[in-house]
Amino acid sequence: MAVSLQKGQKISLTKERPGLSQVIIGLGWDAKNQKASLFSKTKPFDCDASVLALSNKKLTNNSDVIYYGNLSHPSGAITHLGDNLTGDGDGDDEQIIVDFSKMPPSLDSLIVVVNIYQSTERKQHFGNVKNAFIRIVDPKNNIELCRYNLTDDYSNLTALIFGELYKKDSEWRFNAIGQGTTDPTLNSLIKKYH
Repeated sequence: MAVSLQKGQKISLTKERPGLSQVIIGLGWDAKNQKASLFSKTKPFDCDASVLALSNKKLTNNSDVIYYGNLSHPSGAITHLGDNLTGDGDGDDEQIIVDFSKMPPSLDSLIVVVNIYQSTERKQHFGNVKNAFIRIVDPKNNIELCRYNLTDDYSNLTALIFGELYKKDSEWRFNAIGQGTTDPTLNSLIKKYH
C-alpha cells in the first residue's frame, strides 16, 4: 500500500524496496471549470512537468533539464514520456522514468517542477487547478510507493516545485515539497538553481 505523504514529509525509496533500480514519477492535475466570456474563449490548461537534475543543489548543464523540449538526459537515467497539452483524463497526465542504475554519480538531486505554459498570456494560475498530485511507482510491478496530493491554495502562482528525489547515504529518497512560485516560465524557474 502506498504511503500518503503530507507537505514536507520524506521517505526512503530504496531502503523500503531493496533492489529498486527504476521509478516512474507520475504527475496529475485537473483544471477547475472556467467560464468563457462572450468575447473570449478559455484556453486549455497546459501544465508542463520537468525534472531539474542537480549536482550539489546546483544546475550545472542545460542538458540536465528534462522537459517536453528535451525528453531524455544524455545518460539515459531520466526520460520524460511526453507532453499532455490539456490535463484531461484520469490518472497520470505526465510521467517521467528515473533509472537509478544509470544515474551519473555527480547527480544527487532531482527537482520535479510543473509550470503552466503561457501562464501570463492565458491569465492562468494554479488556483484554477484541482486534484494535483505526484506519485512514485515501481515499474516492475506497477506498485505505487508513495503519493503526495497537493492541498494548499496556489492562487496567483504559476509554477510548483512538487517534490525532490535525492540521494543521501547511498539511498534514494523522496521529499514532498509542494512550494508554489510566481515564475512565468521554466527558464525563470531554472535560474533559482544556478
